[in-house]
This record gives sequence, structure tokens and C-alpha cells, in this order.
Amino acid sequence: MHKYINSSATPQAPIGSSFGAGTTAEQVIGNLDLSGKIAIVTGGYSGIGLETARVLAGAGATVIVPARTPDKAKAAVAGIPRLELEALDLMDPASIDSFARRFLDSGRPLHMLVNSAGIMAAPLARDTRGYESQFATNHLGHFQLTARLLPALKQAGNARVVSVTSRAHRLGGVDLDDPNFIHREYDKWTAYAQSKTANVLFAIALDEKAKGQGIRAFAVHPGLIPSSGIGRFLEAEELGVKPVPEAQDVKHEQPAGSAGADRMKTVEQGAATSVWCAVSEQLAGMGGVYCEDVDLSEAVPAGSVQGSGVWPWAVDREIAEQLWTLSEKLTGVGFAI
Repeated sequence: MHKYINSSATPQAPIGSSFGAGTTAEQVIGNLDLSGKIAIVTGGYSGIGLETARVLAGAGATVIVPARTPDKAKAAVAGIPRLELEALDLMDPASIDSFARRFLDSGRPLHMLVNSAGIMAAPLARDTRGYESQFATNHLGHFQLTARLLPALKQAGNARVVSVTSRAHRLGGVDLDDPNFIHREYDKWTAYAQSKTANVLFAIALDEKAKGQGIRAFAVHPGLIPSSGIGRFLEAEELGVKPVPEAQDVKHEQPAGSAGADRMKTVEQGAATSVWCAVSEQLAGMGGVYCEDVDLSEAVPAGSVQGSGVWPWAVDREIAEQLWTLSEKLTGVGFAI
């Protein structure tokens, strides 16, 4: 049996942020002034990505939102100040490189990269390389994008990379021998779980490798959000749980690990942890951790019936390093760290 290894410098345990499951992204931002800061939010034209982009821009940041079809995204982001739409297809390596090149050519630093785009429980599909679509979109595309944007993240001097993951990581780890379902039977949930586990492992490895360059990385489970758009492939009965009441006083919210983990969130609540990880001074000097309900989550044993918490195979540093090596091989892209 594999002995999972988590020796992260930042303990995988709640820090008592004073926020909780019902906190909204607006409440996280408060009066924070992000003037002069630059953010890229993938998936920033729908669901929690759109709310993340809206709140960051509302606080003064310039926000670049890449979209596969920018013309279709225009209506969703209309009226948001300081927001720029760009073309990017996470399933197309050439498109990723082109987007990154355009941004780097602008000479701007990148203070926040929120990798929020994703697909969930999709039928079997492959990109032109033969890579399974959920692994290619949710993990490999963002791996390549982050690598290409690394010079701008370094230029910022104090940057955050936020990878949106899911509690579904507990449905399975990464099959390092067959990540693209060439030899094993395809299952949409196994594939989704693999991609979401990969998001956490990427944050752990990136943080360890890049923290010396002033880049810190976080993985975020936003919560269960029926109106986010990511669940378009799901049957209605796969989405039925209870809503979280809106937070009236964020100082008295339920802590991570509470029964709130099984309740549905609004999009505004779902974006809160992404925004917190992107901007909060509470996280200064921290990174390489899985977060939920606007706090660091606790590490729980595999098989835990607790609604919150991260399972061992998603925070194993040895597996994170192996996945990093595999991802470099599959994408042909390395990080100049």
C-alpha cells in the first residue's frame, strides 16, 4: 500500500480565517484596493469564474478573461470595468502558446492567475494528441498555460496561482500509467476525479518549485454550485443537495469541516475561496495547500465520511512530483524555474 507523503511547509489545516461556507466573494474583498494589479481568470465569463473576474475588477484590478469564443463571452462580461477578452482554447496547445505570447508581449506583470475553467463528467472525447478531454482541459491545459506565463508571474514579484479543484478528487487519484484511458475503460467520474486530483497536486508541486521566485500556489474547492455551468453534462438527480444560507455575519460562519460542506452554494459564495486565495494577506508566506469554505482545509483519511477535507492522494508530494514529470512529457513544456 502506498504511504502518502505530505511534508508541505504550510500545514494542511484551517487557520481560522473568520470566514466560512456562506461567505461571498464581495465579503472577502471588502475594501481592498487592487488598482495596478493584473489578473487572468480562465473561465471568467461564466459561473464562479465570472464572479471571480467581476469582483477582482470591481476592486480595481485589470482582468484578462480568455475564452474559446470571445464573441460569445462578450454579453456575459458586458459592463465589467477593466476587463479584457482574449482568445484561448485549453485543448489546443498552439492556442495556449499564442495567448501567452500576446500577454507577455504586453510587458505587463501577472499578479494573479486563477485557473478556473473546467469541464465535468464529460462523455469520452480526445484532443488532437489523443489526450482525454477532462485531463487535457482541467489539468494539462492549465499546466502549459502557467508554464508559458511564468515570466510575467516572476515579474510581479509577489504572485498567486489559484487552481480550482473539487471535492470529487476523493473519487480517485491520478493513474500515472494510463491518464488518458487508453488501456482502461472510460468512466466520466473517474476521469473527472483524476483531473481534479491533478489540480491539487499541481498546486503543491508548483508552490514548492516557485515560492523562491515569489510565486505561491493554492488549490480551491469552491463548493457544490448547481448554477455554475460546469455541470451541464449531469442528470438532474446528480445535483440534489441543500443550499447554504447567505452569510449575515461572516465572523460567525460555520468552520471548514461542518455540515455546510454538503449544502449547495450560490455562485457568489462559490467564488469566495478563489478570491481569498488570490488576494488575502492572511495567506502571506503560505502555499501548496487545498482550501475550501474560505480557509485552509484539513487533511482527512481516505474513506472519511466527513463532507469537507482533502484526501491523502491529492496532497502527496511524491505523487505531485511524478505528475509534474509526466505533465512535462505529455505537453512538451517545461518550467524555467
